Amino acid sequence: MTTPAGSGAGFGSVCWWGLSPALDLQAESPPVDPDSQADTAHKTPELDVLLLGSVDGRHLLRTLARAALWPRRRFNFYVLENNLEAVARHMLIFSLALEEPEKMGLRERSEAFLEVWGNALLRPPVAALVRAQAERLANLVPEPDRLAEQLPWLSLRALKFRERDALEAVFRFWSGGERGPEAFPMSRLWDSRLRHYLGSRYDARRGVSDWDLRMKLHDRGAQVIHTHEFRRWRDTGVAFELRDSSAYHVPNRTLASGRLLSHRGERVAARGYWGDIATGPFVAFGIEADDQSLLRTSNGQPVKTAGEITQHNVTELFREVAAWGRPRAAQGDKEEELRLEPQPWTSAASARESFTVHFLALGSAQTLHHKRCYQGRFQLLYVACGMVHLLGPELGACVSPGGNLVVELARYLVDLRPEQLQAFSARVSELAREAGFAPQTGASPSETFARFCKSGDSAPSGLDPAVESEPAPGEVLACPLEVVSVPRADPAPATGSPRLSSQPQDSSAEVPAPPQEALTTESPAQNLESAPTPDQAPHP
Repeated sequence: MTTPAGSGAGFGSVCWWGLSPALDLQAESPPVDPDSQADTAHKTPELDVLLLGSVDGRHLLRTLARAALWPRRRFNFYVLENNLEAVARHMLIFSLALEEPEKMGLRERSEAFLEVWGNALLRPPVAALVRAQAERLANLVPEPDRLAEQLPWLSLRALKFRERDALEAVFRFWSGGERGPEAFPMSRLWDSRLRHYLGSRYDARRGVSDWDLRMKLHDRGAQVIHTHEFRRWRDTGVAFELRDSSAYHVPNRTLASGRLLSHRGERVAARGYWGDIATGPFVAFGIEADDQSLLRTSNGQPVKTAGEITQHNVTELFREVAAWGRPRAAQGDKEEELRLEPQPWTSAASARESFTVHFLALGSAQTLHHKRCYQGRFQLLYVACGMVHLLGPELGACVSPGGNLVVELARYLVDLRPEQLQAFSARVSELAREAGFAPQTGASPSETFARFCKSGDSAPSGLDPAVESEPAPGEVLACPLEVVSVPRADPAPATGSPRLSSQPQDSSAEVPAPPQEALTTESPAQNLESAPTPDQAPHP
């Protein structure tokens, strides 16, 4: 069986990295009202942002790194994901980014981040670091007081108790609760996904990867991705090879997720890799740079690869987050650049107190407006391309008048044809209009993001005026995990592979995958397969 182009099967059903460059959320949000600042002379103005499907924290990290360029504000990031493994990766990534410089150097942190974030296989030292961090987080999740003391930037109050228990189980698995590589045979699972995705084209997989890179990603603006690094990632799952290739052999358990599958008429819980095998993690940090010299070309070819640009950008992000407002060191003084320490008034502790990451309950996107504390609260709403089906009047009611909406488009989904990309952009505009937003005036055209604003007199229709009056933001209404919607698809499975059932994803599944590792799932962007018409309702 040959997977048809445009099926979206390569995206998978779980997203582990972003498909768009990192944004400075302050630049996307409305400016601070001077009158509001005058009223809060003794209080720092706040920026409340709701993010759906941001998955890897790249927008949050860039916002914190560039905070020194803006008037001082306190950030409240409300993050909503569709699986608990993504929540756990958020926590692990921020734990690495905010690690004390005395415990872990800047270069070590950035390299560990790149491997954990984008590689299917890890070096043994990085795998040991993941186990240690996961053990620490597993012990903190069930103890709110210790969690608030050690991680003051993190809030899990909005999660249900069973979601916290499942989150702890995820960390226990990462920490090595099940010993040995057979608990998560990443290389075998990756190859099985690739075989099912390519079908009869598997033997020509190098030619397929070169075609996808040159005729799709390069044409869509990602020219810096090199053929060698893209082909290596397609074959092995290793995107960032910072050491000798033989050093990468430990499975990256943070890329594991559980699903309920139908096998020979029975429901089984299976753990596997259900993420992206088509685009790769190069887009988030590797195709844009503040230092334009990294993007220059020689004889028509980029002088830097996407991996090198990613490493530079991530190192700069971590350095600026640690410095939190200290002027940038001279570029020639590399030793000073690697040992920067925050000023007393911009210490790491005070930086952590300047923002909070709130994780919301799974499936609560359609019920947030029932809480009075969320009505008209957010100045900025960000929606990833895999969560566009959730955009509606309910979310529009949570955005304040004059607030902005940023929607990630599907530009870098290589399985989509140009006409499907255009149809998706049109559908996004329609959903935004139904939610009470209008296109931003004066915004520069972009094929990566769609930007909208909410007028002061816009009132999305279709909302129930009856709302609860409970003020506690931690008690977010959410539908039970058993009914959380999961994208479905009915492609012909690979030979010998049971067909995927329509049951929702079980984030806490702890049962190893059955022998048929080729079990595959379809993309959360399944609604992009065919050109949607304006009268079609969004579906997950």
